[in-house]
Amino acid sequence: MSTPAQAEHPQELKLYVKAPKVYPRETVGRFSRLRVIAAWVLLGLFYAAPWIQLGGTQIVLFDLPAREFHILGMTFWPQDFFMLALLMAIAAISLFFFTALAGRLWCGYACPQTVWTEVFLWMERVTEGARNKRMRMDQGSWTAEKIRRKFTKQFLWILFSLWTGITFVGFFTPIRELVPSMFALEMSGWEVFWSLFYGFATYGNAGYMREQVCKYMCPYARFQSAMFDRDSLVISYDVARGEPRGKRKKDADPEALGLGDCIECMGCVQVCPTGIDIRDGLQIECIACAACIDVCDEVMDKMGYPRGLIRYTTESALQGEKPRILRPRIFIYLTVLLALMTLFTVVFFGRDSVQVDVLRDRTALYRMAGDQIENPYSLKITNRTESSQRVRFTATGLDGLTVVSPQTAIEVPPGAVSNRPVTLALPADAIGPGLHQIEIQILSETTADDAPTAGLLAVGETRFYVPPNP
Repeated sequence: MSTPAQAEHPQELKLYVKAPKVYPRETVGRFSRLRVIAAWVLLGLFYAAPWIQLGGTQIVLFDLPAREFHILGMTFWPQDFFMLALLMAIAAISLFFFTALAGRLWCGYACPQTVWTEVFLWMERVTEGARNKRMRMDQGSWTAEKIRRKFTKQFLWILFSLWTGITFVGFFTPIRELVPSMFALEMSGWEVFWSLFYGFATYGNAGYMREQVCKYMCPYARFQSAMFDRDSLVISYDVARGEPRGKRKKDADPEALGLGDCIECMGCVQVCPTGIDIRDGLQIECIACAACIDVCDEVMDKMGYPRGLIRYTTESALQGEKPRILRPRIFIYLTVLLALMTLFTVVFFGRDSVQVDVLRDRTALYRMAGDQIENPYSLKITNRTESSQRVRFTATGLDGLTVVSPQTAIEVPPGAVSNRPVTLALPADAIGPGLHQIEIQILSETTADDAPTAGLLAVGETRFYVPPNP
């Protein structure tokens, strides 16, 4: 029952509480070095790839206006969408496979959010100092020193974000053209928009939102548990060995004090980029960066205890059972992954260099030209190679079937789609009325020692119409 004072001043119920800022402490260890190496490699690939050329073309360029996608010297067109779908399926199954095998390796070492956040944290440490110094600075009043450090950090963040946005657009517009146009103030409106948009997204996500993206925005954290089981390799705290926790001197005997190996130093919490306590068990906020392992091993070394109080392990191993690395779901994921990779390889190397689609002319099924019946068609020829193709046409399937036009070879530019009208003719008395199956062949015509040679490039199936009373 409420008192009169409580009735006059009802308690305010807050539906949202602002999360406190996380100040991750810098760590040194084998997993930290691995994260740094991964970050350097991935960032190097991102920022260098647009500048590397192969055969005069960027090794990675998504040329949307020309509908061409250049990847490592290979060119893909919209007709190759099936292969893009296969690549996406391979990426998804790979994520499932590695998650079931070793937890959130993607999140801890390769996710763009993790990689760019590491860079922004590094710039923050360089300009504002170590963890404790940054905390004191944020809590203190504004001084000339604080303004200088904050301004320097913001300058680096904004500069790096803008260059990230420019690089992102450089995967769609040749960067060797984009950068000069930027300095000449000749960038198009869309190029400016996407450079600023991606730069702002990098600045906001890696500079301010950080762990909030992993906790609340990333869907992977929500469905990862469906891929975990008792034998998945995850970062865990050994409760049996660490509890009960408590502070003690370095030379104290933990058994005599009735304590476990955890000395309650809070180092694992201080280094966590998402601000969780790994000792509370596996949590969706854990991105498996292994910073807690490095700091705990460092503390164990100082105390003279064996390493591994926090380690990569499995739930079954923590309970004294023998872990099973090779288990049915691993074999299922691996089998599906290998099948998709094999299918992609077969489709990629088995695709035709030239593709043809044959469409009947809808304006006229046929026309008479003396004693010849003519059928008009429209051919859509796609050249998937990096060189120009000189081709000619032949028709097979009916005796006496000939190509009326074009009778000379035509040129199809590299990576181009050419629409050509083709007319076929057949003697009126060659076959009875109806639709008859035929093939239009695309032959490659080259010249060697003044002698023409031809090779079959593509075949298009269609039908030739013979009227009842020609």
